[in-house]
Amino acid sequence: MRTTVEIVRKKPGQKTFEALPKRWVVERTLVWLTAHRRLARDYERHPATSASFIHWAMIRTMVRRLVRGNPVPRWQPRDTTER
Repeated sequence: MRTTVEIVRKKPGQKTFEALPKRWVVERTLVWLTAHRRLARDYERHPATSASFIHWAMIRTMVRRLVRGNPVPRWQPRDTTER
């Protein structure tokens, strides 16, 4: 199995924070995984065991979403101009 790693650099002249593309997808998925108690700590000794628990956690997450029937609302930043 081959893995390709792409290094995303800041734009030239960028001074403020700007979210990097696709990074939020990875971070969101890691949060979903750590919501499961068994995956919140490094209990497993064998990588295959950890991989199977990750599969079960994602299956459980997706089944719960299918049963609910409506998508999870996306986070929207608050408008901070009026306060």
